[in-house]
Amino acid sequence: MTDTTVLLSLIEDRSAALSDAVATAPDLDARVPGCPEWSLRQLVEHVGGVQRFWAAVVAAGPAEQPPTKVPPGETDPQGNLLDWWGESTALLLTALLTADPAQGCWTWWGASGAPGTVAAVARHQVQEAAVHAYDAQEAASGRPRPIPGPIALDGVDEFLTVVIGSSGLWPRRSARIVLCAEEGPSWTLGLTRSERSVVTPGAADAADTTAVVRGPASDLLLALYGRIPVDYLAVEGDRAAVASLMS
Repeated sequence: MTDTTVLLSLIEDRSAALSDAVATAPDLDARVPGCPEWSLRQLVEHVGGVQRFWAAVVAAGPAEQPPTKVPPGETDPQGNLLDWWGESTALLLTALLTADPAQGCWTWWGASGAPGTVAAVARHQVQEAAVHAYDAQEAASGRPRPIPGPIALDGVDEFLTVVIGSSGLWPRRSARIVLCAEEGPSWTLGLTRSERSVVTPGAADAADTTAVVRGPASDLLLALYGRIPVDYLAVEGDRAAVASLMS
């Protein structure tokens, strides 16, 4: 997913979903199952701070280090929490809309080989908003909704490339894990102790695989982010390797 206009629309949509969940929550001190150290209020404060931080990163342009100053209110929202949250999203969207999508900026995922550009920040912020909207729904009502298919499909690809690609060497014996989304796409993830992980589209030959994981794209993404257990997915092969990947 590379169209920045689409990415900004998705950030706005998932940020609104988070806001809707919080607005209907009976208790802002409710714990967040996906982030049990946080209350729902702290979740909003965290994600709002993240959006403000990345707005500052994008506005700073090409840089070797993250900015030392971010817009006010990052960790201490003043006044109405949802008003502050809406302002956080607006700051991020304005920064992303103003900048050239191809412009470079600081990112934490340089080790992955993924682009360090404004467009790449927008892509990751879709996932940030989507997963935390799920968290907010779960904390607010106990009935979170699946992450929309197109977002989840791109999220799996981005997670494997950016998050796993930045995680260092695989601590177990070499593995080749195939993730197959019910919606059609699949990915083969090659993991070794000596080289960075390699993601290729499509499924590897059965003889070459350590495990094959199947499920809806939303479930694959939520399992990768540790929001649901691996048991929600169909696993063929080495379940321990899959559990290590999704821990």
